[in-house]
Amino acid sequence: MEGNDIFLKSVEMMTRVSDDERRMAPQGDTPLPSVDALREMVELVKMIVFPGFFDKRQIDSDIRSYHIGVNMERLCSLMRKQLTLALCADGSDEHSAEAEAAEKSLKLIGQLPLIKHLLYTDVEAIFDDDPAASSHSEVIFSYPVIHAMIHYRFAHVLHEMGIPVIPRIITEQAHANTGIDIHPGAKIGEYFSIDHGTGVVIGETCVIGNHVHLFQGVTLGAAHTENPYYTLHQQPNEETRRDRTRLAPRHPVLEDHVTVYSNSTLLGRITIGHDTVIGGNVWLTHSVPANTTIMQSKAMDVSFTGGLGI
Repeated sequence: MEGNDIFLKSVEMMTRVSDDERRMAPQGDTPLPSVDALREMVELVKMIVFPGFFDKRQIDSDIRSYHIGVNMERLCSLMRKQLTLALCADGSDEHSAEAEAAEKSLKLIGQLPLIKHLLYTDVEAIFDDDPAASSHSEVIFSYPVIHAMIHYRFAHVLHEMGIPVIPRIITEQAHANTGIDIHPGAKIGEYFSIDHGTGVVIGETCVIGNHVHLFQGVTLGAAHTENPYYTLHQQPNEETRRDRTRLAPRHPVLEDHVTVYSNSTLLGRITIGHDTVIGGNVWLTHSVPANTTIMQSKAMDVSFTGGLGI
């Protein structure tokens, strides 16, 4: 077959709508949210929450309110458009989607002071927990956990409002850039810090208290061998399985002042009591009372002498 024929044949085959494509296609005929627009939304949140740090030009204190107002107006406009697209793709009609998007965009604007407060507590916690941090400005400018937490704090508000698709896209953008994977459904309190950050995973139904400190490689995950939907429905269909699984809390609860060191894995709906320290490389599937220290077993000398034991 000539090259042109192969090309035309491939175009014809790829143009057909397969059963898999039909099954995975979004509802409705409207376009999907724009990834670039969502990225711009996060950048606007950064400039509003940390004025003078991420702006393209330095803000004069005399016209600070003007710049913040302009950025807030642009953010609200983008949100109305993108939330409408997400709601339409989820099955809402265009008229009701536009009304809901307008309402929830204004509601999020009203939540910006809370998002700012939480992020500043995160900066304070990271600075206090890391002796290598020379200033709060260094933390804001350069620490990947701040990048991840800006995305998370913003996405979590949208998730709590019931906005589909967009919160997960926003947190995955941070995941791609930092290696820190926080589901927007997780609930994280004040003064949260992650040291280094690479490889941290925080699942959808995690509940994390105040003043919690994680190190790199920590997983707060679900114990799939105890998947709760099996006990709720013996033979669920795909739709029921996903709904029931999401309803069931399946990730850890960390109370206040908990520290989890690097590469530890905490699985299932377990509770780590306040003021507890979990050492590095620990595998934990049971709850731990308050004021506990959990360490891995002591190293054992299993060296061989003269080939003995080989």
